[in-house]
Amino acid sequence: MTLLEHLRRMARNNLWSNDRLYRAVLELKPGEFEAGRTSFFPSIKETLNHILAVDRLYLDFLTDGGLGAAAYDDFIPFDDASSLAAAQTDFDRRLVAFCDGLSEADLDRHVITDRREDGMIPERIGDILAHVFLHDIHHRGQVHAMLSGTSVAPPQLDEFLLDYDLKLRQAEVERLGIADQASVTSYAEK
Repeated sequence: MTLLEHLRRMARNNLWSNDRLYRAVLELKPGEFEAGRTSFFPSIKETLNHILAVDRLYLDFLTDGGLGAAAYDDFIPFDDASSLAAAQTDFDRRLVAFCDGLSEADLDRHVITDRREDGMIPERIGDILAHVFLHDIHHRGQVHAMLSGTSVAPPQLDEFLLDYDLKLRQAEVERLGIADQASVTSYAEK
């Protein structure tokens, strides 16, 4: 597997993981989404809004969208889980499309990142994508832990890459339209 293939799978993993996480969040009882909790951000609502705000910032950098730091600074947080889930799904699909449009050579290409007081910093596309995926995994883990203190059980989020786990994700990846040869080949067929 090439690095580009891996990053494309990680983009699909982001869509799948967020779909699983948001399906749990959408089952929360009234008040649980915004309730204060112990974490880096003090609620599920604030953590999920942060993930989307940072995602939008980096996609703006990657696509030379022209917003720069304003993509994060001007982000208006969503008040309800349903609207936030829809916005995250839209972002995740745009990220999948962006990754699908890349070539191996693009991964080493530099784009400018607007770091406010630190200035305009060139970064490699491959490094930015790796950072986005790590950032999202990090904060999804916090939401996962916060869900443990709610009426909804945290969903399993690590059943995406291995053929062994195909039976646990196949219907979801097909529903999301992200099934590809690498993600739906059964280990029994090998």
